[in-house]
Amino acid sequence: MDKHTKSSSLKQSHKQFQSSVLACQASTDTHDTSFRKDDLPAHGVSEVIVGVLGGGQLGRMLCQAASEMAIKVMVLDPLANCPASAIAYDHMVGSFDDSATVQEFAKRCGVLTVEIEHVDAATMEKLEQQGVDCQPKASTIRIIQDKYLQKVHFSGHGIPLPDFVQIDDLEVAKSEEELSSAVNALGGFDRGLYVEKWTPFVKELAVIVARGRDNSISCYPVVETIHKENICHIVKAPAAIPWKIRKLATDVAHKAVSSLEGAGVFAVELFLTKDGQILLNEVAPRPHNSGHHTIEACYTSQFEQHLRAVLGLPLGDPSMKTPAAIMYNLLGEDEGEPGFHLAHQLIGRALNIQGASVHWYDKARLALHKFYMLPDLILSLSLFLHYNYNCAEMRKQRKMGHITFTGPSMGIVEARLKSMLKEEGSESRTAVTPRVGIIMGSDSDLPIMKDAAKILTMFGVPHEVRIVSAHRTPEMMFSYALSAQDQGIQIIIAGAGGAAHLPGMVASLTPLPVIGVPVRASALDGMDSLLSIVQMPRGVPVATVAINNATNAGLLAVRMLGVGDADLLARMSQYQEDTRDNVMKKAEKLQTDGWETYLNP
Repeated sequence: MDKHTKSSSLKQSHKQFQSSVLACQASTDTHDTSFRKDDLPAHGVSEVIVGVLGGGQLGRMLCQAASEMAIKVMVLDPLANCPASAIAYDHMVGSFDDSATVQEFAKRCGVLTVEIEHVDAATMEKLEQQGVDCQPKASTIRIIQDKYLQKVHFSGHGIPLPDFVQIDDLEVAKSEEELSSAVNALGGFDRGLYVEKWTPFVKELAVIVARGRDNSISCYPVVETIHKENICHIVKAPAAIPWKIRKLATDVAHKAVSSLEGAGVFAVELFLTKDGQILLNEVAPRPHNSGHHTIEACYTSQFEQHLRAVLGLPLGDPSMKTPAAIMYNLLGEDEGEPGFHLAHQLIGRALNIQGASVHWYDKARLALHKFYMLPDLILSLSLFLHYNYNCAEMRKQRKMGHITFTGPSMGIVEARLKSMLKEEGSESRTAVTPRVGIIMGSDSDLPIMKDAAKILTMFGVPHEVRIVSAHRTPEMMFSYALSAQDQGIQIIIAGAGGAAHLPGMVASLTPLPVIGVPVRASALDGMDSLLSIVQMPRGVPVATVAINNATNAGLLAVRMLGVGDADLLARMSQYQEDTRDNVMKKAEKLQTDGWETYLNP
């Protein structure tokens, strides 16, 4: 290409880019209410157009869920390039705080819902009076918007809360100077201030609750939320808490949502105290960060569930289809281009990890980092500043996306998260978490126990082999049994010779299934070991196999894992088929050659 041709091409590219920037600028200055397909019926699961106040990442994921059911979702958002705009059925550019704009938007929708609670509740009340279908109801939005009203409401319905009290003077303060500055910062007593007693919680929990139009309630499994600088950073599903705490948390969340009005998905945030109490922190009347894992981990995502609820469709199954999941928020670690670079490094590592799903919210489409794909295009500084003034970009602590890890146990998904967070080249990055632990009291048991390891190796099941004596190293046995589940172990195979206490002791310390292998010793021919295992007291079950038959222990472990692993189940079926074929070949050979030739080939 000669210099003249190259220069003309460059100018043309520059002109085209500038036109797109000006289009972005123009769209922010108008209320675009046109429809792309207004004359066409939806022909989806529902013919009703769902209007969403807000077009952020929650609106985007609502649109993604809607597309799978051919449901039309249009959003109202002040940003022309908001995350939902690229995939919404339609996007009206305007403020969801402006009454006239919201009323105009509502005319285009069959049902109105929210992805952010900071909307004009008074306008929603007016719309309801005019017959507009708002879900959840304006009364719920008004309660949620005011933290004090929220506390009063839930307290009046008998829901456990941290102690709180409204204040209109400084008498409650230990330090008048500190409180005075806080009151001033919050706008003064006229704003309706309250104080809440600090709750010394041991964990923060959350429950996503769906409420249908028929007032049916469906609760997702309780999750643990871990915050970083007051922003949700990590969500673990399910929460590692006793079953009775899970039930208590679910009951509190169910009761809280039942006290509100309207359909939709609600996020109930809770505190778990050291004495086992569950206290309600707050409720969000919309899909929530603590429910993002449901996209991959549950049979019905919170976003599909919200659409089902507001449209009056049957609520979906909220249970988890994978044993464990972790959601990791991609927060801006730096401003501008350096922040994108760090985020993309993390995403690159995640894409190499099994069970990882990346969600990028597209909050900065066509940002500077993408200009590097056009090395011949030289942009003026003024054009760059003009564009970025109107289009979002990376900021510190801003939610830019999330990554969800799913797997067969919490230990395994935690290991996958740690692997992503490691620098490239780290040796632990390629480490495989064992799913089966093979333990024995002495190395004298190894010649037998190795057969279980061979079976697991043949089926590709990660495992570990360790010496853990119930009598010589009881502390090690206790530590191993108590931590096995957290480490990702799903099944324990325990060899037992002599006194044979190892399988039973381990089974009494862990909720994991334990398979005992009686090992033949020099005395009693292994019968003592077998009888010791099968005579465990009620309440402490230990499976067992024949004396010295570690092969069957390995096969039993594979079958147990296969209940939740289709690949392992298929491989087990193939193993059985191969075993049958092998027997048939031997039978045919015996019949053809005769027994003498068969025994003396």
